[in-house]
Amino acid sequence: MILILGGTTEGRIAAETLEAAAQPYYYSTHDEGQQVAMVHGTRLTGAMDSDALAQCCTAHGILLIIDAAHPFATMLHANVVAVASRLHLPVVRYERRYERHCDDVVWCSDYNDAMRRMEDDGIRRLLALTGVNTLMPLRPFWRTHECWWRILHRPQSIAQTQGVGFPTDHLIYYDDHTATTTLIERLQVDALLTKESGESGGFAEKVEAARRMGIGCYVVCRPPYPTAEDCEVTFVDGPYGLRRAVERWVPQFYHLHSGLTSGTCATAAAVAAARRLLTGECAAQVPVVLPNGETIPVAVTYGDDYAAVVKDSGDDPDVTGGLEIRATVSRADHFSIVGGKGVGTITLPGFDYPPGEAAINRVPRQMIEHNLSATGTPLRVEISVVGGEEVARRTFNPRLGITGGISIIGVSGIVMPFSEEGFLLSIRKCMEVAAASGAPRVVINSGAKSERFVKAHYPDLPPQAFVEYGNYIGRTIEMAEEVGIRCLTLGVMIGKAVKLAAGELDTHSRRTTMNLEFVQQMVHEAGCYTDISAITLARELWQRLPTAYIEPFARVVIGHCMRHCSPLLPHGTLTILLIDEDGGIHQTR
Repeated sequence: MILILGGTTEGRIAAETLEAAAQPYYYSTHDEGQQVAMVHGTRLTGAMDSDALAQCCTAHGILLIIDAAHPFATMLHANVVAVASRLHLPVVRYERRYERHCDDVVWCSDYNDAMRRMEDDGIRRLLALTGVNTLMPLRPFWRTHECWWRILHRPQSIAQTQGVGFPTDHLIYYDDHTATTTLIERLQVDALLTKESGESGGFAEKVEAARRMGIGCYVVCRPPYPTAEDCEVTFVDGPYGLRRAVERWVPQFYHLHSGLTSGTCATAAAVAAARRLLTGECAAQVPVVLPNGETIPVAVTYGDDYAAVVKDSGDDPDVTGGLEIRATVSRADHFSIVGGKGVGTITLPGFDYPPGEAAINRVPRQMIEHNLSATGTPLRVEISVVGGEEVARRTFNPRLGITGGISIIGVSGIVMPFSEEGFLLSIRKCMEVAAASGAPRVVINSGAKSERFVKAHYPDLPPQAFVEYGNYIGRTIEMAEEVGIRCLTLGVMIGKAVKLAAGELDTHSRRTTMNLEFVQQMVHEAGCYTDISAITLARELWQRLPTAYIEPFARVVIGHCMRHCSPLLPHGTLTILLIDEDGGIHQTR
């Protein structure tokens, strides 16, 4: 069992990340103020000291603590580490993302330091955005200066202000949605006080407001996370890193494990090779910033003139899993990324880059450049893949006109097992290539068997004109419309056709099954009154129906399919081929 200590934006994201596993877990907050949508999580409320937290972990069989609490919840963090050390539990600390490149703010080590600096600088009127819990430690300042405090409009928070004697007419509530710049102008304050609250705490917006209004900005630094010899803490700052940490510490929690894209592997190898070149460092793992902004660690190895990452595809059925992706980095006059042995070369239009370029997609290139930009040194990065040429023959690359190796790809940087998003992205890429090929017609089909039959039907079309849709018939037709394909053929076998005829545009068995009553209706529409109620598979129809009614039935099925599919291609012409088990093709005339 897993325990999340939440109450924050990070806590909510942690719950969403665990929900994907459809497994039970616990979500704990100080009070019931935060609304979190959970199906599989159990809500716990109430403050816990170290003894109560230890009792909770023992009673609920906790195997992992995810500390997603506020960065300034110092007592809670200390309790977490103490309990985890006592019970020998791992901890994942879900950190916020922080921006420390702010030269025009005054960084303060704690609240006493902040008061001293503001006093020394002659601050007399202050707007504090540090929260109701900071009223007590900052009391010496607000008792002798004119201060306004912005707090949540909750009875508990208001009671706290009354308990310490803060003037209620100097309270400002967040639910009035007044912009910080407007407050600064209205109150005529000469400084703003905030905490290092990170992205989710709106830190950048607060600093920018002070900068724009020309007043001082004092920032209390977040306290360091506690440590203990017997407690291993893994730090993450996003959902992908969190999931991978959970997969490590509680491997049975997710039925399928995530992996890394080839783009992330190439980036990690490039970061490691650059670090060795510039500093001599050969770390066993390096940090990689993903496209969503979060940072994850990636294990690396080293050769004579390169760094390498073995691609971990998790439980995704990816033929590139286990390949060694290498990066060789050298100083140069300008930054460049090139493909080496085992990385494919683009030979057809329709990709992010023109023919002749290495098949390293735009996002991986951006990842590599962004992760190396901090070096401030122009570098030449060469990416190569051991065994990439051989493995590429088992991918879509030959059909897409990519020769000599695999593609370095990935949009999110993480491979989610059996990812629907990833499969749809690959369909779209194939559609874009098909459109760019200039073929007079594009043919979509469900897989290898149906493709063999439609290729025989259209022998003059290039390989790029044939695109596999799997089960996503409706979405693939929509993609054809979006990329400008005007002549489209849908090849479909009877099992998917009867679902499509009933209006099911996604034919996966986990979402829809054959509607036998509707199939019987279509048989009747064809003028046939054979009873097909005993069939279990749609392909039995080819043997069950009398030969004389095969063609009329096929026309009925195609007609229903056209009714649902044609509206998805309003600017093009759609042809539907119904394929029988022997490769026979039926279509409307």
